[in-house]
Amino acid sequence: MKKLIPAYIRVLVVFFAVFGAMEYFIDSGSQPAFIKFPMVSLFLFVFLFLLIAIEITISAVDTITYQLLTEEQKAKLKEVSTVSYKESQWFKKLMKALTKSEPIENEGQLLLDHDYDDIKELDNSLPPWWVYLFYGCIIFAVVYLVRFEVMGGDNQETELKKEMAQAQIAIAEYKKTAPDLMDEKTVTLLTSPADLGAGKSIFMKNCIPCHRPDAGGLIGPNLTDDNWILGGGIKNVFHTITNGGRDGKGMIAWSKSGMKPKDIQLVASYVLSLKGSNPVNPKAPEGEIWVDPSAPTKVGAATAKSDSITVKK
Repeated sequence: MKKLIPAYIRVLVVFFAVFGAMEYFIDSGSQPAFIKFPMVSLFLFVFLFLLIAIEITISAVDTITYQLLTEEQKAKLKEVSTVSYKESQWFKKLMKALTKSEPIENEGQLLLDHDYDDIKELDNSLPPWWVYLFYGCIIFAVVYLVRFEVMGGDNQETELKKEMAQAQIAIAEYKKTAPDLMDEKTVTLLTSPADLGAGKSIFMKNCIPCHRPDAGGLIGPNLTDDNWILGGGIKNVFHTITNGGRDGKGMIAWSKSGMKPKDIQLVASYVLSLKGSNPVNPKAPEGEIWVDPSAPTKVGAATAKSDSITVKK
């Protein structure tokens, strides 16, 4: 190998390979890695110097050793060194198996009777590697034809559409449980004591200047009665806290003040838990009485009660 690749080329290959590995594996930002990490570069330059010194030493030893050989030894060494790498026995066998080529001395037996402008043609067999590749292409084409044209397999465009649809489903499922991606469509009412306690802390920190500590209302409305200016229920209250109240005189949009969706859910659930708490001197009701449209009606129950009374009579 050393005879095939000169020493200076081997040294340069090692040098640039190491520096290339530095640039690839070390994140140095806009600066080259060998400038941002001078100690590593210094080590590599010392390593390169040692490689050059070793190559010079080996070359000098080889020269001195060659000069000490006898003429007969030099002749044998020259005979051995002239054997090309490609002419080694294993390489010959490999090329023979891949190409089925005939020796050059047999070309006379392969000549065809074709002669065009002194260009002659040999009747050589096709190389096995080419034949096998050709057969492989035929098999691939048959499988491809059956898979996509006969069995109706998905092409690249259809696969992309399916993957995009699946990704949208995964995103929607993730948004249902991701607290910071919550909105008024996906928010749910929290009722556990721990969640209500956390909501109370947020309320006491941000809401009492306008609604009082007992939520009876001051500048803002009373939050304990059945009347709501912008609608009650967890979805409406979440929306109001997130986006603010009425223009010019309503509550600020707390989402723009840095309050996260999860915190808004907590404080909205706490506010709704205060219904009917009867604070001292509450503010007069504002807005309209809000009825949850998703709540079951009592018409059927009233009718059943009326029927039962009629039966008793």
